[in-house]
Amino acid sequence: MRTAPVIPVLVIDDAAKARPLAEALVKGGLRVLEVTMRTPAALDAIREMKKVPGAIVGAGTVVNTRQFEQVMKEDAEFIVSPGLTDRLGDAIARSGVPYLPGVANAGDIMRGMDLGLSHFKFFPAETSGGLKALKALAGPFYEAKFCPTGGITPATAPDWLAFEPILCVGGSWITSGSLEEVEAKAREAAALPR
Repeated sequence: MRTAPVIPVLVIDDAAKARPLAEALVKGGLRVLEVTMRTPAALDAIREMKKVPGAIVGAGTVVNTRQFEQVMKEDAEFIVSPGLTDRLGDAIARSGVPYLPGVANAGDIMRGMDLGLSHFKFFPAETSGGLKALKALAGPFYEAKFCPTGGITPATAPDWLAFEPILCVGGSWITSGSLEEVEAKAREAAALPR
């Protein structure tokens, strides 16, 4: 979460495009890449992106233990889930792989802390009350660190990143356009202050 201010959230339909996309993102300064498990090509995309020197490739939108087992076979370097269940959270926490479970309220954060977790994905960030809501939650959970995702834009990312408990934000805006445009957006995102 401290590697770069933005983690690209990647939905990949064609694994053949995964490696060139990862190369453009890494060249632009974003090394941490979250490949969502939303498409049939996701596992192949993780495998291809891991071939890029300097890339730190993880799996996102992991919603059950079956998917967790699948991505671990591909050596995913971190796991992100949209929510937190006891069964999935326990399995991932016991594995030791870095894990960002999605949280949107105090109960979610408490469940994660019961599992020994202290880093969370605040999701969906904008529709869960935005920065104002996260500031309210961060008070009682002063030890927690966050990566808000969901509705973050290049215009709003600096406001989120200025809040101390936020280590990075997740964003999908970086991945649209040509590879040259992706690299340019990655470079701008990597330069965001925090």
